[in-house]
Amino acid sequence: MTDPASPIWDVLRSTWRAAAMRTMAELRCADHLADGPLTVAELAARCDAHAPSLGRLMRTMASVGLVETVGEDRYALTETGALLRTDTPFSLHSGVLFNTDPTMAPALAGLTSTVRSGRSNWVETKGVLYDYMASDPDLLALFNDFMTNRAVPMAAGVAERYDFSGVRTLVDVGGGRGHFTAAILRANPEIRGTLLELAQVLPAAREALESWDLGDRCELVAGDFFDAVPPGADAYLLGSVVHNWDDAAALHILGSVREAMPEDGRLLLVEIVLPDDDQPHFGKDLDIRMLCIFGQGRERSRSEYTVLLEKAGFTMTDVVELPFNASLIEARPV
Repeated sequence: MTDPASPIWDVLRSTWRAAAMRTMAELRCADHLADGPLTVAELAARCDAHAPSLGRLMRTMASVGLVETVGEDRYALTETGALLRTDTPFSLHSGVLFNTDPTMAPALAGLTSTVRSGRSNWVETKGVLYDYMASDPDLLALFNDFMTNRAVPMAAGVAERYDFSGVRTLVDVGGGRGHFTAAILRANPEIRGTLLELAQVLPAAREALESWDLGDRCELVAGDFFDAVPPGADAYLLGSVVHNWDDAAALHILGSVREAMPEDGRLLLVEIVLPDDDQPHFGKDLDIRMLCIFGQGRERSRSEYTVLLEKAGFTMTDVVELPFNASLIEARPV
């Protein structure tokens, strides 16, 4: 018989396990285990840690599946645990450290105030996250590394799983350093890209695109998607943009795209699409973080995206599943 208290304890336990995983990341245990199993004593010497305490940590991490016991007080890294290595593609090391950083703890602690007022307690007390991180270079570096490691597999998923037949010109709206543009252009040599970003972001985007030998196939345009986007392209991609804004702002952004888009154009949104029923989903938990930290940002369900797109003059035509619980939403002008 299922204990009705189990779901409550599962949630509480998750905070304890997150703290343990952060410590494993801070000590770089995964890096030290990369070459093979170690005893707790050997690992403690490399991590500069107290061996008995580290042994208790490893026991818990083994129960989570990040390491496995391969002998008495001896642990080996698992495939999942290897994602905490700092030298592996798509590492989650920075993601763990950023999302468990003590600096961010007040955001979740202020959730009750946020829910009562409808305004992010974090924004009210500390300001916009991006402005705050500008004064904390270490936190900003973690965030940027985390976003890059998250964007690269999602971008690869877009390039591999979506059919770009008929697309010759693509505008990446708010495209950051150009990870989505790069993946799409590499997979589709016939496409030329335009990346729209704020002026201060473009030097990093130019450097990245040139490092990928794509500088001659992608035009960089300084601008604000609230004002206007480059007109006349076959497709407009917004990767993790819409979820940063409330419905009014999102409609404004989508309106800018709709105005620029030809009648046979395509809108491509890379976002998390929540199920409309009660089933668990990563995005539902992430939405609480969005509520705490960004205030106006939110994750949306398929039905909510359908309504939002219709108000902006689009109709949803397809949803393609991507890595990291994300999806690519295709929409066409009505």
